[in-house]
Amino acid sequence: MKLSREEVLHIARLARLGLSDEDVETAREQLSNILENFEVLQAVDTDDVPPTAQSINLSNVLRKDEECASFTQEEILANAPQKEDDSFKVRAVLE
Repeated sequence: MKLSREEVLHIARLARLGLSDEDVETAREQLSNILENFEVLQAVDTDDVPPTAQSINLSNVLRKDEECASFTQEEILANAPQKEDDSFKVRAVLE
């Protein structure tokens, strides 16, 4: 599917993009190629493929929880831009 210059300009306007004439031509070629690839994919017969099919087996890769040493409060606060007593000091965001 080849896009026209007007269609690319319409898409750019919807996306709030300012495109030069050169950018419009580049986008027209690239978007047209993407749409042609989707046309090829639409030709693939997927009638016998369930909607939740996966090409690879899914599995959770989790490590065992292990207890380890933590940073001290001084180490945590060492790089804080502002601190007050033993806490981070941040600007109020709510009244």
